[in-house]
Amino acid sequence: MTHAPGTTAKCSNAKHDLRTRARELRLQGRTYDQIQRELGVSKSSISLWVRDLPQPERRRSTEEASAIARRGWEARLRQREEERRHVKAAARQAVGKMTDREVFLTGVALYWAEGAKDKPYARRERLHFINSDPNVIKFFLRWLDTLGVDRERLRLRVSIHESADVTGAEQFWADTVGVERSALQKAILKKHKPRTVRKNTAENYRGCLIIYVLQSADLYRRMEGAWYGIVGAAAARDHQNRT
Repeated sequence: MTHAPGTTAKCSNAKHDLRTRARELRLQGRTYDQIQRELGVSKSSISLWVRDLPQPERRRSTEEASAIARRGWEARLRQREEERRHVKAAARQAVGKMTDREVFLTGVALYWAEGAKDKPYARRERLHFINSDPNVIKFFLRWLDTLGVDRERLRLRVSIHESADVTGAEQFWADTVGVERSALQKAILKKHKPRTVRKNTAENYRGCLIIYVLQSADLYRRMEGAWYGIVGAAAARDHQNRT
């Protein structure tokens, strides 16, 4: 088979142009795939033409870089969450069973942090506790059991924003402490302030439960005395460690 005059020269020129363009693209940082899509030649030819050129630094699009960063961050979050669960589980297991004395001392510290306290200018020697955490409320009730407080001496009341689901909140707290909703006193409704940006507006917002303990002046004094006993014991232990 013979070629028409000039055909070989044209093919040679076209190949030379492709080679030149391939080298230009490679110097611009293009990959073999990108050069192949633009020029329509095989990767083997591209490799032969540009093998003496330095490999370009890998360049990623903004979308690719964002996707890689997102996957890395998600993996890090999963790792952190796993570490968080592990630490919490180990700490929970380490507590084990609590004696009545341990419950009593823990309850004393909890009350001193969260409960209403007596002041020299306003004598309030009675147990009056408020909290929004159901587990804290349950522990406080367990603490009262340790003190021998009969549940009939308790008065329960919900404190919540007036714009919230008051009925639902009352039912939630009644179920939490194991009483009928009718056993609760009338809820304390906090007035809505339009200028205030509230964050506790989710469906699981239940306000707080207030627990009043009737005839609790003596119990309050025991609690306060025990608290200062804890403070003194901790200070003595610290002094002992330093000497």
